[in-house]
Amino acid sequence: MERELTWPSAEDTQAFGRHLGGLLRAGDVLVLTGDLGAGKTTLTQGIAEGLGVRGPITSPTFVIARVHPSLVGGPALVHVDAYRLGSAVELDDLDLDADLDDSVTIVEWGAGLAEQLSDERLEITLSGDDVRTARIVGIGSRWDEVLDEVGIP
Repeated sequence: MERELTWPSAEDTQAFGRHLGGLLRAGDVLVLTGDLGAGKTTLTQGIAEGLGVRGPITSPTFVIARVHPSLVGGPALVHVDAYRLGSAVELDDLDLDADLDDSVTIVEWGAGLAEQLSDERLEITLSGDDVRTARIVGIGSRWDEVLDEVGIP
């Protein structure tokens, strides 16, 4: 099922992320897509706050992946920036499979690459600069409950 939200500010994007982050669990995979400046890292910062992981959360463009351990006994956050990756094979070379079951994994720029990581995932496509629109698609039954809980009909 596809859902759409609009956030009038970066603060609203982060607030949604905090709420969503509080509902995530180990093994969850999120694939974030959108142009530069659309809010992928801003959303990830909110999710990280909701998860209670160590920051700061910045785009891992040059290191490709960062692991943020939990400060509250929950799952770690694996934050991946796939922008510079040329194929799903290069993503596979990061050996993320080792962390998938124990972490929440967020892949920015992951469309067309990260779908192989999990049969169940949340795909969020962001657009806009100041006012952001998010197209949210939950793949798998887990996400219906999460999206209902976060208030997306």
